Amino acid sequence: MRLLKIFLLGLLLTGAPAVGWSAAAAQVEAASSGAAAPEEHGLTQHAVEITRINTPLGQFPITNSMLVTWIVALVLIVFAQLATRRMKEVPQGAQNFWEWMVESLYNFLEGIIGQHLVMRTFWFFASVFIFILFSNWMGLIPGLGTVGWGHATPHGFHIDQPFFRGANADLNMTLAMALVFFACWIYWALREIGPIGFLLHLFAPKGDTTGFLKLLMVVVFFAVGLLEVFSILFRPVSLSFRLYGNIFAGENMLEAMARLVPGFGWLLPIPFYFMELLVGFVQALVFMLLTAVFTMLICQHDEEPRVAHH
Repeated sequence: MRLLKIFLLGLLLTGAPAVGWSAAAAQVEAASSGAAAPEEHGLTQHAVEITRINTPLGQFPITNSMLVTWIVALVLIVFAQLATRRMKEVPQGAQNFWEWMVESLYNFLEGIIGQHLVMRTFWFFASVFIFILFSNWMGLIPGLGTVGWGHATPHGFHIDQPFFRGANADLNMTLAMALVFFACWIYWALREIGPIGFLLHLFAPKGDTTGFLKLLMVVVFFAVGLLEVFSILFRPVSLSFRLYGNIFAGENMLEAMARLVPGFGWLLPIPFYFMELLVGFVQALVFMLLTAVFTMLICQHDEEPRVAHH
């Protein structure tokens, strides 16, 4: 539980290292395209910078997605603290909900990756699932992207700088979580099977062969190991873009539905809100399951050779 809270606290700063890329890229793109750039309708691909903080190392940009990230992390930290402050043998209220959620996740992961691995890695997988789930759902709050600075247009008031943006609708956030997992994955793999076992897992031939066939299998599995290395290096990209793409597309769809028929913007998105609630849950589950399965595949120990029966 303490590790879970520490991980959520770390999310207050997660996504900050790359946050300058999107804001700076947007400014460079706007400057290079000239003053006649068309207005963007819907959610922009980049997070909007809302303010800057002066630090000894220079100015630190704060974007609207970072603000939502910090709010979600703080809410979860405070809720976990309140739910576990006065533990009772018969849980009630917030403690009952928190214990049910954590225990359900633990049992679910234990059935997939085993008791040994779940004891070492549960803090990460549970934290990631809970954070992604509630970040996705918070991004669906009506009005989240319609509060901010803007200007009047012939078609109504246009928001230029919304104060809030879904945390996972920013590629910086999803990429940061994927890179954190990648670092943990390497640590867990080296801890479980060691550097030699890690290399053998990637490049060593599988199965019992002899003679020329064994030499051929060494060459084949070495080539397969090189492909596996590229696959491993690509995992942070696939994890981050899968989550970002689904959440970004969902929020854009809701905004498009709200603008489709003037005067009925409050009614049309309602059915899609229920679908996005499900999508938010599924994407959190998919991210957790993929990272858990990747961990299980690299950390599983090779079975000892069976003794032949006579």
